[in-house]
Amino acid sequence: MAYRRAERKQRLLFPESLDEYISQEDPVRAYDAFIDALDIELLGIEFDQRKVGSPQYDPRIMLKILVYGYSYGIRSSRKLERALHHNVSFIWLAGALKPDHKTIAEFRRRNKKALKGVLKQCARLCIELDLIAGNTLFVDGSKFRGNVSLNSIWTQQRCQKYLAKLDQRIDEILAECDSVDDEESDDRSLVELKAELSDKQKLKAKVEGVLTKLQTEGLSQFNSTDKDSARMHGRQGSHAGYNAQIVVDDQHGLIVHSDVVNANNDLGQFANQVEQANQTLDEPCNAACADAGYANGEELEKIDAQGITVIVPSSKQARGKDSGPFDKSRFRYVAEEDVYVCPEGIRLPYRRINGSRGQMEYYPGRGVCTKCRHFGVCTNNVTTGRKIIRYENELVRQKIAAEYEKAYSQQIYSRRKQKVELPFGHIKRNLGVGSFLLRGLAGVRAEMSVMCSCFNMARLICLFGVSGLISRFMVFG
Repeated sequence: MAYRRAERKQRLLFPESLDEYISQEDPVRAYDAFIDALDIELLGIEFDQRKVGSPQYDPRIMLKILVYGYSYGIRSSRKLERALHHNVSFIWLAGALKPDHKTIAEFRRRNKKALKGVLKQCARLCIELDLIAGNTLFVDGSKFRGNVSLNSIWTQQRCQKYLAKLDQRIDEILAECDSVDDEESDDRSLVELKAELSDKQKLKAKVEGVLTKLQTEGLSQFNSTDKDSARMHGRQGSHAGYNAQIVVDDQHGLIVHSDVVNANNDLGQFANQVEQANQTLDEPCNAACADAGYANGEELEKIDAQGITVIVPSSKQARGKDSGPFDKSRFRYVAEEDVYVCPEGIRLPYRRINGSRGQMEYYPGRGVCTKCRHFGVCTNNVTTGRKIIRYENELVRQKIAAEYEKAYSQQIYSRRKQKVELPFGHIKRNLGVGSFLLRGLAGVRAEMSVMCSCFNMARLICLFGVSGLISRFMVFG
C-alpha cells in the first residue's frame, strides 16, 4: 500500500502567495470585508496616513485582529500575538504583520469608546441591507463575571473589622520591635519587623481611604480593584461582575444594541435599552418585548407613552397560576367614589399613600373583615382587614397586562427565547466567555459590543454564506 509522504524542505519553483492559503469561502474573508466596510473615523479611531514619525500599525488591521479573535473566543492579547505567528487565517488577515501583545493591549485600551461603536455601525449596515426591520425588539440581560474578586468588595462593616485587626497587628509588631531592641538581637529580625510594619501601615491607610469614600458618598459597597463592578447574584452564586443587556430584532435575530450596567437586576433597564435601540434604528419600533424581570411599571409606562406596544408579563402572569377567588383582579374599582368593592360587597375606601413609592392603600378598617365568612382565606389582618394596593399608573399596568394576554402578543412572546437568549448562549458557550477581561464600565461595554458584533457576523454568514456576505459589504467599502 502506497502512502503520501510530506517533505518540509522541498523547494517550490513558483511559491504560493499568502492569499492562496485561504479559500474563498473561509469566514476570515467575511470579517475582513466587514471591518473594511466600517467608517474608522466615525468610530473615533485616529487614522492619518500622512502622520510623521515612527510608523504605526494600520488601525484597521488592529481592529480586524481584535474582532476576528473575539469571534473565535481568542481575547487575550498574548493569545492573539501567538495566533499571528501560528494561525494561517490570522497571518492572512494581518498581511503577515505581527504586532506584539503589548501593542494589541494598548490599542484596545486606547480605543474603548471606538470599540463600543462597532456594534452600532454593524447594526446600521444591516439596516441598509434590509436585514433589520425594527418592527419588534426583544430585550434581555445576563450576568457576567468581572476581572475582579469578591475579596476586593468593601463595606463599612468589613472596613471597620479589618482596621481593628490591623491595629492589633501593628501594636504586636511595635511590641516585638521594643523586645528586639531590649534583647539586642540581630539586625535582620528588626529589619523584617520594620518592613512588615511599613506594609501594614500602608494597608491601613488604603482601607481608611475606602471607608472614608463609603461614608462620604453614601455607598453600600465599593470594589477597590474595579470601582464600577458590583456584587451579582446568579445561578452560579455570588460574584463581582456586571449585568449585560442586549436588544435583538425579530426579523433575523440580529443584535441592534448592547449595553452593560452594574445593576443587580433588570427592573430599571427596559426603557433605557429600548430607547437606545430606537436611536440606532432612527425611528421607534412597533413593539418591545421582555420577560417578567423587566416588569417595572414606571419603565414600561415610558415606552407605552411613545405609542410602542409593550409585551411584558407581570410576575403573576409569568407564574401562570390561577389568581384565585380573592385576587386583586376580583375586586372591582369604582372610580367615581375612589373605592374598591370586594366579591362579598364590602367597600375598601382609599386610606393613605404607602411611603414614597406612589402606592395607594385601600382597606375597610378594624373589625370589618373579621365578620366576613371568608376571613382567614381572603385575609388574616385583624387591624386593617384586606388591603389593596393601587399604583399611580394602575391603568397603564392594566393595559399592559391585557396586551400580554392577546393572541398576537402571545405569538410574539413565544419567539422571545429563540431570539434574545440565543446570543448569550453563543457568547458564553460557543465563544467560552464567562467573564470580561477589561475593567470598568467603558471597558466591559467595549468588549460586549465586539462580542455582539461577532454574533451578528456569525448569523450573517449562516444566512448568506461568505461570498454572498462579502458582495453585500462591498457596497460600503
